[in-house]
Amino acid sequence: MKVTLDELQAFAAVVDAGSITAASEHLGLTISATSRSLGRLEEKLQTTLLRRTTRRIELTEEGESFLKHARGILASVVEAEEHVAARRRQPAGRLRIDAATPFMLHVIVPLVKGFRERFPQVELELNSNDGITDLLEKRTDVAFRIGQLRDSTLHARPVGSSRLRMLASPAYLAEMGNPRQASDLLSHRLLGFSSPETLNQWPLNGADGELLQIRPTMMSSSGETLRQLALAGEGIVSLSDFMTGEDVKSGRLVVLFPEESLDMRRAVNAVYYRNTALASRIACFVDYVIEALAEGRCRL
Repeated sequence: MKVTLDELQAFAAVVDAGSITAASEHLGLTISATSRSLGRLEEKLQTTLLRRTTRRIELTEEGESFLKHARGILASVVEAEEHVAARRRQPAGRLRIDAATPFMLHVIVPLVKGFRERFPQVELELNSNDGITDLLEKRTDVAFRIGQLRDSTLHARPVGSSRLRMLASPAYLAEMGNPRQASDLLSHRLLGFSSPETLNQWPLNGADGELLQIRPTMMSSSGETLRQLALAGEGIVSLSDFMTGEDVKSGRLVVLFPEESLDMRRAVNAVYYRNTALASRIACFVDYVIEALAEGRCRL
């Protein structure tokens, strides 16, 4: 049967206005268009809803019964529209966020308290891993990705970039000595990533003039694991500022090659699927992270 909202609105408007002419003016339609909507509705219902005379319009018994249902449907639609509008003004609902473990721990988690206070109706679900998550499979609303993006189906919003530095703990340097040039690293314990290989390019010029490609003594898929190993004095590591900035500030880690080091950075993007309407809860969270970075409440 497939009765439409336009037909229900035309029916209710004619009853309220008392004539097709007045209802047409209210709806912004031509008289013929309103009349056709009523005709289609009665045809679909296979009943007469209104008795039309030269002086007035009267509801039939069937029309009076159907009008109650029609008004309920129209009221529900208005309520739903108002609800969606309210959610746009005050974001609400569950927001599933995915990020690599270090980014989640060092950037996202410290911002949670302030975000919850500003947007109390948003329910956060924080998921972290050290690989690339399929947003659809994991029902993820927004993910924060570090480095080059390869998935063209994703919309990316730049958040910033984080500089790579080579670091070691004071205990390690006391044991093994401080390397002065790239070639000195051959005699040191180097902490690197198990994959991809590009993560083992360090911000120094190698002998061939290209970025220094190291061969790790110890490997991990997790940047946070490598950080903990470096803090424990197990070797030299190259990691982003967002996860080691506080360690350097407190003296737990020491920056190596401060003069020779290249300004090598990894981009950080907030990503979501292009065919997904940008819900206000996604936009407000990404905006909040970017705002916090600009104000210095967190750093990359």
